[in-house]
Amino acid sequence: MTGRSRWLRVVGDDRGAMTVMTAFAVAAVLALTVAVLMVGRASAAAHTARAAADLAALAGAHALRAGEPACTVADRVAGENRARLGACVIDGVDVVVRAEVQVDLGVVRSRSAVAVARAGPA
Repeated sequence: MTGRSRWLRVVGDDRGAMTVMTAFAVAAVLALTVAVLMVGRASAAAHTARAAADLAALAGAHALRAGEPACTVADRVAGENRARLGACVIDGVDVVVRAEVQVDLGVVRSRSAVAVARAGPA
């Protein structure tokens, strides 16, 4: 066998190519799965922040009408809904709250999902 034909035989040998392709396909599927999970966690945190802000604003408005400290009640309700009250402002007869929910996105770092809600009499 000449040197050229041996070289062609080694270069043309594709044994193990599917192993490499399978490894890349598995890595791509895992990366896509991690991305979908991160988006899901961020979406769930955003929903939690919105719900906590709405409930805290409603509770604060009810407390304000009853003559109780509105922001204290709103803070307690937000905490019970796994959120932190970022701000609470009494605007006339309305209560405006800002709720924050921390979400850990792994390699992207920890972020906050934020929602603002206003409640008061109709």
